[in-house]
Amino acid sequence: MSKHVVVTGATGNVGTSVIRALGADPEVGSVHGLARRIPEVSEPRTTWVQSDLGAAGDPDKHPGSVDELAKLFEGADAVIHLAWLFQPTHRPEVTWRTNVLGSIRVFQAAARARVPALIHASSVGAYSPGPKDVAVDETWPTHGWPDAAYCREKAYLERVLDVHEHRHPEQRVVRMRPAFLFKQESASEQRRLFAGPLLPHRLVRPKALPVVPDIPGLRVQALHTDDAARAYRLAVLRDVRGAFNLAADPPVDARVLAEMFGAKVVRTPSAVARTALRAGWGARLLPASPHLFDAVLGLPLMDCTRAGEELGWVAERTSVQVLEEFLHGLRHGSGGSTPPLAEKVPGGRAGEAATGMGTRP
Repeated sequence: MSKHVVVTGATGNVGTSVIRALGADPEVGSVHGLARRIPEVSEPRTTWVQSDLGAAGDPDKHPGSVDELAKLFEGADAVIHLAWLFQPTHRPEVTWRTNVLGSIRVFQAAARARVPALIHASSVGAYSPGPKDVAVDETWPTHGWPDAAYCREKAYLERVLDVHEHRHPEQRVVRMRPAFLFKQESASEQRRLFAGPLLPHRLVRPKALPVVPDIPGLRVQALHTDDAARAYRLAVLRDVRGAFNLAADPPVDARVLAEMFGAKVVRTPSAVARTALRAGWGARLLPASPHLFDAVLGLPLMDCTRAGEELGWVAERTSVQVLEEFLHGLRHGSGGSTPPLAEKVPGGRAGEAATGMGTRP
């Protein structure tokens, strides 16, 4: 029997890849893609549905309420929960309303609709600070970094799912914990979310940067979004539960970046970078919070053995290939065919600045 899958956050960086992966699988018969803004593009076996998990108003009647979500989830074999709001970083109560309260409603609705499988997009950001010289498995503590809203929210939802699993043992709950996810189509969106309109294209060209700062702790993992999407598809089809780390090799640090850019490595104190980021964010010149920078410096490297053994998953692209594709997208202003991934927002970069960097959803 073919599967019916519901995907929240279906038009974003991860959602678009998951929708395509599901649509290409003969074991998947139909997909409902939930999104705040319905795209004009069509995808195989996919029906778009409007739903706003952060909507205000009557909690029992708005499109993101438990009752309404439960109706949308009826008959589904799996719900893949990807919806997430990264901005506004200056208003954490807004992101909390969507990311935490909205996610809790998704979990409750999936249980109410008796959906057999709930697959949640957690993150490496849920992990407590850890080592940079050895990789940790899925048993590493998930208390996040409390000063960063993104990590705080991801970690809180890990605790919510602990309770959810205890209350609903009949439901198969999967937690994906991917590394930083990139693809060419997401370049413009991620530039808007994290770098803002002031980043010039020429700075991401080879030879354009004479030096790359080597900041203590700045050693992370990356993954192509399409590779992550394959893991989500496999989690729908296989009888697995629990958490799965997802990342590609090698870990990315200053030396890897310097080789990509043809630049020199210069040791830089973290305090210098933090001060610059804090000033830019405080002046509304950068959308990314300096608190997230501190969190990144402490993130552990992840061991992905379990995903290989139980999902049969392995990253098909190296982290260097992932970043090369993403940087190509940045240089050329690449985007996708859904509203979040659009190459430009109304008014272009001037419109981004006018609406407030780090202050709007």
